Amino acid sequence: MSSKNRSFAAGLMGSLDAAAPQPEAPTRMPVGILASRENRMAELASGAVVGRAIEQVDPARCRLWSEHNRDYAALDETRCADLIESFKAQGRQEVPAIVRRVRGVPDIEFEVICGARRHWTVTWLRAHNYTDFRFLVEVRDLNDEEAFRISDLENRAREDLSDIERARDYLKALGRHYGGRQKDMAGRLNVSEAWLSRYLDLARLPGDLVAAFADPHELKIKHVTQLKPLLKPDDRARRVLAEAGVIANQKGEGTPLKPQDVIRRLAAAADAPKKSGSPKRSGKAPAEVVSSPSGRPLFRVEAKGKKEVNVTLLLQAGGSRADAERAFGGLLARFWLQDGAETV
Repeated sequence: MSSKNRSFAAGLMGSLDAAAPQPEAPTRMPVGILASRENRMAELASGAVVGRAIEQVDPARCRLWSEHNRDYAALDETRCADLIESFKAQGRQEVPAIVRRVRGVPDIEFEVICGARRHWTVTWLRAHNYTDFRFLVEVRDLNDEEAFRISDLENRAREDLSDIERARDYLKALGRHYGGRQKDMAGRLNVSEAWLSRYLDLARLPGDLVAAFADPHELKIKHVTQLKPLLKPDDRARRVLAEAGVIANQKGEGTPLKPQDVIRRLAAAADAPKKSGSPKRSGKAPAEVVSSPSGRPLFRVEAKGKKEVNVTLLLQAGGSRADAERAFGGLLARFWLQDGAETV
């Protein structure tokens, strides 16, 4: 992680504030906690720290922000097991979610900016015999751009969001909050333009290409540098997207391809097979790619002199063994000399 990104993690901690919520009925308070609270009161009095409203609310009166990137419907006991056990052990939610007030919507008081898993966990506990649990929130006055930056800070500390989810968030935010100005967005997020550009490139990959991967969430920033060059010029892009469609249609047949295997197939399809025929000035014939009837590369053939032919098998290009065997028979007919024939 770069020094700038480390500073973001520190910024997140600052933005969430250092104060832990107090138990509702404490019976005993360690000296260290008392001292820290005295220090915090002094900071508040001096203006060094701005106080924020911490409330315990009914989770049913909260909704998720429309730009929240968490797939709330996919949350379950397994995905939230760590929080369920932690909340039970502590008897409460320790870290508040970040929310903003909602006005004019019946039965809804707050909009959750950060803390969807915490909201789900408290809701689940209340429905499973822990009715005393309340949703701990920190109420902030945020516009949409500020809400996006706060959410982004929290997301960078999470490992369960994939690169492509983050990338798509950045691409949406670029238009919604920064007028399409990448430089302005990078400045507001305090990241380099190059760092942001890689995420935006990932989000801009064609949907047909992304569909070729068994699990799009396995696509990483590192894959962008391999995939982006395959989409230029247009003729290469057409061949790559056609191959991506073939791969997508094969999903469910056999073992799912790993991302790097998909990329190898797309790269093999990017360059059109070279036509054999007129030799180069050097007298050496160009290499020829032999493909299956469906267009999947099988092997590369290159003549070396008059008595030798090199055949390179393209094992990861998607062709079947049966196709390769049939095509190889055609190669033998073309290149293998009949008994008693003279070399050409």
